[in-house]
Amino acid sequence: MSKVDTAWLRMDTESNLMMIVGVWRIRPGIQLAALRERIEARLLQYPRFQQKVLEDSLGAQWVEDEDFDIARHVQAEILLPLRGQTAEEALKERVGELAMQALDPAHPLWQFQLVEEMGDGSSALIARIHHCIGDGIALIAVMLSITDGGRAPPKRQQQARDDQDWLTDSLLRPISAMTIKAIGLAGKSMSKSVDQMMHAPHPIDNSLEMARLGYQAVSDVAAFALMADDSPTRLKGKPGRAKRVAWGEPLPLDAVKAVGKAMNASINDVLLSCVAGAIGRYLQEKGDDVGGQEIRAMVPVNLRPLEKAYQLGNRFGLVPLVLPIGIENPVERLYAVKARMQELKGSFQPVLAFGLLSVAGLLIKPVQQAMLNLFAKKATAVMTNVPGPAEALKFCGATVERVMFWVPQSGDIGVGVSILTYAGHVQFGLITDSTLCPDPEGVIAQFTPEFNKLLVLALMLPWGSEPD
Repeated sequence: MSKVDTAWLRMDTESNLMMIVGVWRIRPGIQLAALRERIEARLLQYPRFQQKVLEDSLGAQWVEDEDFDIARHVQAEILLPLRGQTAEEALKERVGELAMQALDPAHPLWQFQLVEEMGDGSSALIARIHHCIGDGIALIAVMLSITDGGRAPPKRQQQARDDQDWLTDSLLRPISAMTIKAIGLAGKSMSKSVDQMMHAPHPIDNSLEMARLGYQAVSDVAAFALMADDSPTRLKGKPGRAKRVAWGEPLPLDAVKAVGKAMNASINDVLLSCVAGAIGRYLQEKGDDVGGQEIRAMVPVNLRPLEKAYQLGNRFGLVPLVLPIGIENPVERLYAVKARMQELKGSFQPVLAFGLLSVAGLLIKPVQQAMLNLFAKKATAVMTNVPGPAEALKFCGATVERVMFWVPQSGDIGVGVSILTYAGHVQFGLITDSTLCPDPEGVIAQFTPEFNKLLVLALMLPWGSEPD
């Protein structure tokens, strides 16, 4: 097992299990037998899903599970809503429970639960996969491969290289093509400068550019280490041992694009501004003063070429994104978010965070935890924003109507935010520690109203104009 994947394996705590949790709503409903048949035919083409983990003093390794049983990993469930509870509410409660149930370490670290009947003719498929198997980008590629018409990659190409080699290519040989792609995903300006360095017309230009890049890397390390701890809010503290999940009605993607175009901002800027506004409004309704406050969210940044998204393992870095929750004016908040996003472009922090995780995978667990808690002190939440398929997927002949997922939180972080675009809509989801935020639906309820404020203002703009 690579060092980075080993770090994720050892990151489990009593409050935070390192599982990626996802839910598909499928209509019409499907049966357990069909699901198992599809999983055996498609998912098991990836050898990793039939391998368990063995740990020793030197690290961890993947070995074949000789006692593998598909029935252990793909099971059916019956939801029994409590009096006055809807099937949707019961599903949210069950997902929260499963997010805190550890996977069996004696077998491959994944499990699917199928709720065959949700009471409205649909099924719900709950997936749990340990983060050591792969990151979000890799697992989305895997999930696409099991849908109708999906194809698995050639078996020889499924496993990624060891991260020691990857780090050598990416950090010690910064002129390599892989580094250009990796840094390019973190910021186009940095990609351009590395490309110029490779094709410098004079040797002195090369040396100066190398020095500038080196200074940028050192500055990023120092800035991260010296960064002040995150603002104290009720969302920070020592998490407990229970999770709550929530999701709302999706937004039309076309409307989000229209607001972004009208406001001269990206789709990301618009959505992240709505997240900041929703969290700020939630805290205000709890009686907290958020005026002038900012919180940070650790945001994963993909570091692998997208054409190799099918490779399992973890290939992403982390950047701290500031969310201005204390700015009430929606337009002012939008441009504050946009400015923060611009500051992150050209940063080496994603690659450096990957290196930090790789080093952490070599250490004994107490030292690893101390190192990884650095991330928790600097941030309130973990947040991902993933572009999904533009068209609705088919699975076992049925339509996947909605796709939702939640990322794990490390250390003492108790909030996970997920944004996914799928089939022309944007799905906003939240997972929280029940001690720090027992009612995540309160945050969810503010997301659409915050977007509607921007939408109304965008519609009021004269056609063909841009805001100052």
